[in-house]
Amino acid sequence: MSLFEAIFLGIVQGMSEFLPISSSGHLLVFHHLFGIEHDSLTFIIVLNMGSLIPLLVTFRKDVWMLIKKPFQRTTALLLVATLPLVIVTILFESYIESFFGSIRFLPFGFILTGVILLLSDRLRDGNKTVETTRFIDAILIGLAQAAAVLPGLSRSGSTITASLARGLDREQAARFSFLMSIPASIGAIAFRARHIVTGRILLEDLDFVNMGFGFVAAAISGFIAINFMLTLVKKAKLKYFAFYYVFALTLLVVVLLLM
Repeated sequence: MSLFEAIFLGIVQGMSEFLPISSSGHLLVFHHLFGIEHDSLTFIIVLNMGSLIPLLVTFRKDVWMLIKKPFQRTTALLLVATLPLVIVTILFESYIESFFGSIRFLPFGFILTGVILLLSDRLRDGNKTVETTRFIDAILIGLAQAAAVLPGLSRSGSTITASLARGLDREQAARFSFLMSIPASIGAIAFRARHIVTGRILLEDLDFVNMGFGFVAAAISGFIAINFMLTLVKKAKLKYFAFYYVFALTLLVVVLLLM
């Protein structure tokens, strides 16, 4: 992997992590286009670390309140919403990692995400806030997040749409979705880091220069994307990303035919 490729992939991660266009799906496509094969999932986790920074900064007040008062309803809701993802990751880790070795499953995820985004703009605003969300709502939204481990299926698009379907208003749906992604990102980083501790991934096999530049690129582009996304959700403009998915899917089919 060249330095340019690392920076480019960092930008892709930062933008696509918060826009409803599946960061894992896009990274997988570009990994294949660039011919990157060696431990690509570890690099993706490093990029996830970079995109975690703008989340913590943008929602610093929420994060600080959760730290100050950990035993509150919002904390419990986030834990409940994260539980399905934890279970799926533990039970199907090998299957999840295998998806990152092939792009043949991406069209299904892209099509499903396009349908989800079209649905999200048709849903009416509810009156629930994060604090008044019920635990059954958190579980169902968490299931949407767990399903988004599949490349091509957008995590933010799935969780925001699920939140709207469970009665949250658009601003609160985006807030809950992004707050959910904080423990999910931290968990993914920790889950992957254990492979380094156990020696499954050797430190000498990792390119720390490329990872560092990718990390910074993901953080900077993430700042731009997260604020843009918060504005789009309020205006119910996610359907335009569904149209983008038509283009992305067409491009992917062409790539598949040429490979």
